Amino acid sequence: MPRRAFRIAYDGRPYRGFQRQPDVTTVEDELFRALRRLDVLEGEKPPGYAAAGRTDAGVSALAQTVAFDAPDWLSPSALNTELPGPVDAWASVDAPPDFHATHDANWREYRYFLLVPDLDDQRARDALDRLTGEHDFHNLTPDDRNTVRELSGSLAREDDFLVLTLRAEGFCRELARRVVSLVEDVAAGGSFDRIEDLLGPDPVEGPDGVPPADPHPLVLHDVDYDLAFAVDEDAAAHARERFAALREDRLALAAVAGHVADGI
Repeated sequence: MPRRAFRIAYDGRPYRGFQRQPDVTTVEDELFRALRRLDVLEGEKPPGYAAAGRTDAGVSALAQTVAFDAPDWLSPSALNTELPGPVDAWASVDAPPDFHATHDANWREYRYFLLVPDLDDQRARDALDRLTGEHDFHNLTPDDRNTVRELSGSLAREDDFLVLTLRAEGFCRELARRVVSLVEDVAAGGSFDRIEDLLGPDPVEGPDGVPPADPHPLVLHDVDYDLAFAVDEDAAAHARERFAALREDRLALAAVAGHVADGI
């Protein structure tokens, strides 16, 4: 069977992350269940299987990428017939036989939608500028090895949201969320010196450390490969419909919450 890569979008809120874990439901669990129902998967995982990366509990994705040996008929549309509500395949490509979705990624890009209408945008940009480039981010991750990364980033104001885009070849655990937390702190009036301390060689722990930002506004936006993915138009339309319905549902919930808050 040929190796094929799939783009997967999902709403991360119902899941305890992407990667399988004991006793909790993850996006990968849903994917493997779908493959079993389609008689594509018999063992623990498909031959040649790998994913672009694991996302934390609550984090969503536009372009999570998985690759494995798949039959010719397994299109994104076919895969979607067995995937549940907030998980959708929408593009695919035939890949080389030795393609690995983790190791062959050129870079990964996350976007965080920070709801802060009164934040100082220029201070946020200046903070992010100091965090970009190659640094040892040992104070911004629970990982204790392989913590040197080259990070690039940008900010854009979209109404009440400050959208942070972060790109790196790979991300340490919680790095994106801790960078967001630090940028928000400095933009709200915190000291720029804190950034220098955190990027320095000495460990910064306890109350002086940086907690990760809320995972729910974070999305894995893109993963770049030397491949040309083809969009499955039927699958993409199906995904857009499901996520549009999800947006309407959450807008209604926000309106109700706002009405109650204003009425108290």
